[in-house]
Amino acid sequence: MVVLAVACFSTLDTATKISVGAVPIIMGVWFRYAFQAVATTAVLLPAYGTSLLATAHPRYHVLRGALLLTTSLFAFFSLRYMPLPEFTSIVLIAPLVITLLAATIFKERVSPLRWTLVCGGFLGTLVILRPGGSSFSWAILLPIGLVLTNAWFQLLTSKLAQTENPLTMHFYTGWVGTLIASCALPFVWTALPSWHWWALLCLMGFMGTVGHFLLILAYQRAAASTLTPYLYAQIGFAMLGGWLMFSHVPDIASLAGIGLIAVCGAAGAWLTVKERRLPIEPAEG
Repeated sequence: MVVLAVACFSTLDTATKISVGAVPIIMGVWFRYAFQAVATTAVLLPAYGTSLLATAHPRYHVLRGALLLTTSLFAFFSLRYMPLPEFTSIVLIAPLVITLLAATIFKERVSPLRWTLVCGGFLGTLVILRPGGSSFSWAILLPIGLVLTNAWFQLLTSKLAQTENPLTMHFYTGWVGTLIASCALPFVWTALPSWHWWALLCLMGFMGTVGHFLLILAYQRAAASTLTPYLYAQIGFAMLGGWLMFSHVPDIASLAGIGLIAVCGAAGAWLTVKERRLPIEPAEG
């Protein structure tokens, strides 16, 4: 389910990169969220009724939806300027950033090996970005903004998941993103030149919706730490999409950075699984 989900997300990213050439970014983001909101409501509301709307933390759902919308805006702008594989690899340092935030803000204990993996992931990012190089520009910093907003989104999701129904979370995420994006929609709406662009927007909405549903189903069946290594399959799908649609093949340095991020991220997830399987020793005294 996770591998199918990341295949959907890579298809969404590929379609997004195509769409930004003709569709205003806010319009594309709005359509992506509106599709998710309508589809989620049509599927879940008849099955669960008003219990789907029950929540003890409405303001956190609004914040979570706003964070994901901001993440999506960073993604759309990033894909306008960056190749798919490099973009996807940088996005996947999010678990490492979450480790950093957990240690510095929430004062969680982090082992030296995990710190090494975090440093390795950031080194891979620097290899891809190559600050000071001729190919470096301000636009390459956009996926870094995405990683930061996504990390806060994931931390808030982890907190809410302890008490909230994941389907309720998915429902509110779609509608919050849709309503916020709707405020700017009248200023950017434009007539699209052909039906092909509408079909592309529908594909983006469908892939985003199905991908998130598959993730929910997967996380209901296995721990996040167990599933995280499989998220890095998205890099392979992104490289395939970049090659098929844009004839882009990363250079040697970028491939090295992509590989380093994938290895460090997957190793960090494996380490989490290993740590959770260790027996808990009784406290002294």
